[in-house]
Amino acid sequence: MSKHTVVLIPGDGIGPEVMNAVRLILDASGAPVEYVERHAGVAALERGGDDVLPIDTVDAVREHHVALKGPCTTPVGGGFSSVNVALRKKLDLYAAVRPVRSLPGVKTRYENVDIVIIRENTEGLYSGIENRITDDVVISLKVATREASERIARFSFDYARSRKREKVTVLHKANIMKLSDGMMLDCARRVHDSEYPDIEYSEVIVDAGHMRLVQDPLQFDILMCENLYGDIVSDLCAGFVGGLGCTPGANIGDKDSVFEAVHGSAPDIAGQDLANPLALLMSATMMLNHIADTMQDDEARASADRIKAAYNHALEDGQRTRDLGGELGTRAFAKAVIERM
Repeated sequence: MSKHTVVLIPGDGIGPEVMNAVRLILDASGAPVEYVERHAGVAALERGGDDVLPIDTVDAVREHHVALKGPCTTPVGGGFSSVNVALRKKLDLYAAVRPVRSLPGVKTRYENVDIVIIRENTEGLYSGIENRITDDVVISLKVATREASERIARFSFDYARSRKREKVTVLHKANIMKLSDGMMLDCARRVHDSEYPDIEYSEVIVDAGHMRLVQDPLQFDILMCENLYGDIVSDLCAGFVGGLGCTPGANIGDKDSVFEAVHGSAPDIAGQDLANPLALLMSATMMLNHIADTMQDDEARASADRIKAAYNHALEDGQRTRDLGGELGTRAFAKAVIERM
């Protein structure tokens, strides 16, 4: 059986712990993957580098096309820029995909949530173009292009069709951002009408959309967003199903893809065997399904199915980490999943 090389980027804080747990589960599942390890974030600096995103890490992803990444620290209000944003821009990973679904055994105030947030990943305010005009005045520029707006629209509708989902809703602020968000709406409408008329389409102003989400998240299916709105709404939706420890993420480009947990590096609990590896594990199953889709590998999909069934079974049996009201540590949760595979 041929194996696919995956670039492992453990990240910072709890990253190495959750990555080790996920790797144990991947190996136990018989997933047809092998690994090369590279580093980013504070971990890269601690190994003597002078860049939080070393070129050998980027080049490894370009060579092998698939990476599984742990959380990287991003300083607040100063320090180095986001490693995550830089990696997405360098590899042109223009579509962030964040599925949010209710999990067995994880009780929240909502049931049967099944939403996918698709976020344009390269533009908007996250372009990071800021200028200090005076000591007391700063300007941040929101960048939007027709090319990026059209491709994220096409990606969203194609995702809906390929996964037999019914509706795409665009969250926007075109009532105020008439040019930038207005262009995204124009692109979404034209792509929908000309190429995907079979998919239901709607538009909701982003602030009203957040209100509607907390009233009833079941009314939404796929949410398409520009960069900043998508970042915010994906964390909001994570709260419907147990938090960021229960939600995976993928960053997809035409050539390369990086799968990652969307939570932070949690340095306060690093090294204590307390971290929940579920989000990174779910991201790894997305990665295996991506390999199955792009490389026609049925064994990769079978491994993804085995892992998903096992972690669902573990959660249903009450095998949960502390953030979900359980008592298990990182290693014990990995063991519980492997025992049910």
